[in-house]
Amino acid sequence: MRYEGKLYRPPSEARSYIVQATIGCSHNLCTYCDMYRDKRFRVRELGEVLEDITMAGRAYPDMDKVFVADGDALVMDVDRWLTILSACRDTFSRFRRASCYATAENVLEKSPDELRTLCEAGLEMLYIGPESGDDVTLKRIVKGGTFAEHVEAANRAHAAGIRLSVIVLLGAGGVARSEEHARETGRLITEMDPAYVGALTLTVIPGTPQARMVEKGHFVLPKIPQLLREMRTIVEHAQPSSTIFRTNHASNYLPIAGELPRDREQILHAIDLALHGEIPLKPEFMRGL
Repeated sequence: MRYEGKLYRPPSEARSYIVQATIGCSHNLCTYCDMYRDKRFRVRELGEVLEDITMAGRAYPDMDKVFVADGDALVMDVDRWLTILSACRDTFSRFRRASCYATAENVLEKSPDELRTLCEAGLEMLYIGPESGDDVTLKRIVKGGTFAEHVEAANRAHAAGIRLSVIVLLGAGGVARSEEHARETGRLITEMDPAYVGALTLTVIPGTPQARMVEKGHFVLPKIPQLLREMRTIVEHAQPSSTIFRTNHASNYLPIAGELPRDREQILHAIDLALHGEIPLKPEFMRGL
């Protein structure tokens, strides 16, 4: 297998084979992100991708899950996707599903029939990171999608049978829009109704537009208590039908897992204990991206 640059994948894909079908991110404008800034976006040569899958099959013949990288691989056309998914089915004897990062725009560019076809071929999970439900915050972080567009994308994915894992970002609104960011993010989770929600904590990375905004005083990252209160507000306002909620990403100060709405009170209680210093937080040196 051959990889260009750094690779990123969700925590839940730790045991998946990662095939790099695209290089970088087709959007690549989010102010806080440096994951793909050192790459020029392009769709990788299909022959190389198929060769990598063949090599992976020799090394890991019983692999059951495949994560298709890089940043928003759903941008690929349907025929290319179907070729890759067919190769995975033919190569891995226990292949169950593929997944990838996606944006709302990626989803909305596909027709309902195309999304259904991809799901039937094995693309059963999309990781979408709106980061916030607050349209002002979404515009400021240059996310490239609105509240309404993320909801429409979720509706299309649901109709196609594709499960969603939604990523939200504590601190994305800064101090100035902390409350609006948290409240509207909870509302967005309700409307998108994903199978999973993962909360991450914003880290200001040197060299990003976000870092320059901090240097100029245009953005102030909330302190830890305010970040925990954002998490509390999100959980309090989220009313999905049944969603696994996790904060197990390395960036977070308080790892939590539960199901919403079933475990709402237990999650809120744990956050309150942390706010009162009765649950230890992850030390700074143990946090990461």
